[in-house]
Amino acid sequence: MSPLPHPLTGQEFDSPVPPGCGWPDDPADPDTPVATTPGEVEALAGSATLPLLDAAVSVCRACPRLVDWREGVARDKRRAFADQPYWGRPVAGWGAAEPKVLIVGLAPAAHGGNRTGRIFTGDRSGDWLFAALHRTGLAAQAGSVHAGDGQRLLGARMVAAVRCAPPDNKPSVTERDTCAAWLHRELELVAPSARAVVCLGSYGWAAALRGFRRLGYAVPRPQPKFGHGVEVELRAPDDGGVSLLGCFHPSQQNTFTGKLTEAMLDSVLARARDLAG
Repeated sequence: MSPLPHPLTGQEFDSPVPPGCGWPDDPADPDTPVATTPGEVEALAGSATLPLLDAAVSVCRACPRLVDWREGVARDKRRAFADQPYWGRPVAGWGAAEPKVLIVGLAPAAHGGNRTGRIFTGDRSGDWLFAALHRTGLAAQAGSVHAGDGQRLLGARMVAAVRCAPPDNKPSVTERDTCAAWLHRELELVAPSARAVVCLGSYGWAAALRGFRRLGYAVPRPQPKFGHGVEVELRAPDDGGVSLLGCFHPSQQNTFTGKLTEAMLDSVLARARDLAG
């Protein structure tokens, strides 16, 4: 397959994109170590700094089914994007290195983050989310179309519980647990600055609770149930803490049916902004 031009820069890339070849905001280079097993994920995540974590996440190959799926989507492409290169790799966390607001989602979309290389970018869910982030002062622009578009998060960071686009948007339990080491290390790195964690959907809610419990945060028992607007305080071992906020995922199923409205999304993000000060 011939290389195709990046829609913003015009530079040509293969699909999937090899690390370190010039893709905007690519955190990896050709020498970034590649995890190919759950044990290697654990070892690489271990004591990684945030830049090294982002780089290692973006080249991970520890889940064969997800590797096959994401790369197959990158090669075959959706007709609407047939003239574009696809990232086709795991999508690292993105945003401020010391965020006060953290947003936790499920996984990249096959033709969204898996195409653009940035979480929640290039699909309808991302359009909704970034518009709301902009309205509430947490994003510099109202939209996020592609890596390299100048978008910035303001005091916020986005992460996914699973870093590869999964078939039918449903990772297996094994895939979730393999990827959890990346999330847990990222939570450990950003927890000192984070004051509010917005969990998009029940999957993000459960992943955040597991991650903070692993870090020693006191999680109420019985475990708090997910719901839109639900707010739970998690106390840290050092007497600090974060507020967990539930938010319906901005999927088309939720936005088209009115289960999630712009006002509802804005309300949760504004509450997170206010909690973060």
